[in-house]
Amino acid sequence: MAEAGVQATSLPSWKALQSHHDSVGRSFVLKEAFKSDPKRFDKFSQTFKNTSDNSEILFDFSKNLITEETIKLLVQVAKDAKVEELRDAMFKGEKINTTEDRAVLHVALRNVSGEPIEVDGKDVMPGVQKELEHMKEFSNAIRSGEWKGYTGKPLTTIINIGIGGSDLGPVMVTEALKAYGDRKQTLHFVSNIDGTHMAEAVRDSDPETTLFLVASKTFTTAETTTNANSAKTWFLEKTDGKGDIAKHFVALSTNESEVTKFGIDAKNMFGFESWVGGRYSVWSAIGLSVAIHIGFDNFHQFLSGAQAMDKHFRETPLEKNIPVLGGLLSVWYSDFFGSQTHLVSPFDQYLHRFPAYLQQLSMESNGKSVSRDNNFIKTYTTGPILFGEPATNAQHSFYQLLHQGTKIIPSDFILAAESHNPTPGDKHQKMLASNFFAQAEALMVGKHDEELKAENTPEPLMKHKTFNGNRPTTSILAQKITPGTLGALIVYYEHLTFTEGAIWNINSFDQWGVELGKSLAKKIQSELDEPGNPSGHDSSTGGLIAAFKKKAGLSS
Repeated sequence: MAEAGVQATSLPSWKALQSHHDSVGRSFVLKEAFKSDPKRFDKFSQTFKNTSDNSEILFDFSKNLITEETIKLLVQVAKDAKVEELRDAMFKGEKINTTEDRAVLHVALRNVSGEPIEVDGKDVMPGVQKELEHMKEFSNAIRSGEWKGYTGKPLTTIINIGIGGSDLGPVMVTEALKAYGDRKQTLHFVSNIDGTHMAEAVRDSDPETTLFLVASKTFTTAETTTNANSAKTWFLEKTDGKGDIAKHFVALSTNESEVTKFGIDAKNMFGFESWVGGRYSVWSAIGLSVAIHIGFDNFHQFLSGAQAMDKHFRETPLEKNIPVLGGLLSVWYSDFFGSQTHLVSPFDQYLHRFPAYLQQLSMESNGKSVSRDNNFIKTYTTGPILFGEPATNAQHSFYQLLHQGTKIIPSDFILAAESHNPTPGDKHQKMLASNFFAQAEALMVGKHDEELKAENTPEPLMKHKTFNGNRPTTSILAQKITPGTLGALIVYYEHLTFTEGAIWNINSFDQWGVELGKSLAKKIQSELDEPGNPSGHDSSTGGLIAAFKKKAGLSS
């Protein structure tokens, strides 16, 4: 079992890293570093070779505020924090999720090699492979039209009902891989308890050709079961009660009694184990909508690319380990430069939901203030605020803050050299790429008095048009966003997040922070059904509840 570890500031190498920051980091100028070292790009860039499809992804870390000594010291911090030991414990199926006494084995879900992975002395891979085979059979039957609805028509509208990872993963991946999708299908993803979300999904849907995927491990998640029951009511009303639930609803769940009570045939249950966290579940049965849309062969390539990055993370020395380097840079900026945010900006429209997916991965994992040795963390920060939007749209909104704001915002820019939708002369892709290169360069070099004077900038505008530069970026360049490439990119961020958590000595795999608001909401929901205004709340909450009941015409 991996040890609980110590708080980051107690690591032997932390003080050395702090001294290095004070003497070098504070005064480091990226532009000058490139001038003095023509080989800086070669030293600080890494190429990931995706053995699943023979593609490559270039990770350029050279535009970060680092020297070779910085990397050496950061790697020593990782070693002192026992990142390697915790990583190995995860892959061995040890219960590193200590607060829930669970293994953390999403890596088993994409273990397409079938190499045995054990939990409590039992190989989990036969169960994983059985579910994958079930997904393959079902997705092929839907795509071929072999599976038909109650009137004998193929099912071409797919409505996935879930929340959190049961929504963010599938919707992101189906959007990212839309170029591989079946264009005869219409996909909807319903997650919000706001009735509008379900209403819009079913508004133009035909019950005779609609398939509902209900994604809830326990089949008791309040938002998901409420939406699922609304979908069931819609389906039965639209079919005058003649519709066959078993032909139009399947469950991504392990609670057979609740699933069959709903009306879903137990044969149409797709399960996953307790060692699969929601934000890591797109590799599991939760990815059924992905397999249906892009086909199981492409889904398998998606898993294969993910496993290739797993292999790199597991076997590559820390100083060359791409996800580890990404995680170390995050710690460097969070705890030594005071950065509180992390931007991920894909220069790819298909990746427009990628930042939202990463928000859950990062902030639900590492938004913690208690260390694994059961102490509150008071001497360093954890969990950067991750945000992002696709460029070039983002350039016309928040990039202003990147360039001229008072905050240092480490940024990741992602681009594929090859578009799925080429235009004559590749004009669009060349314009996109030129902005990808230019933004990173501009953030690094800035714009100062000499250039402004050469442009005859009026004196009153000199400061307004000054760009300080020295803003760090990581550039990620792929050949094309294929299923394998996307799988590898997701896993890069998974293990980056793992590395952060290991160094900060927090449990990245529980999520108690989502519970309090949900439990209070259950109490208040019952109060909304009762006459009068509830007591026991602060004056603000009580006043808001009373105002809502009045405006909504509820009994008071």
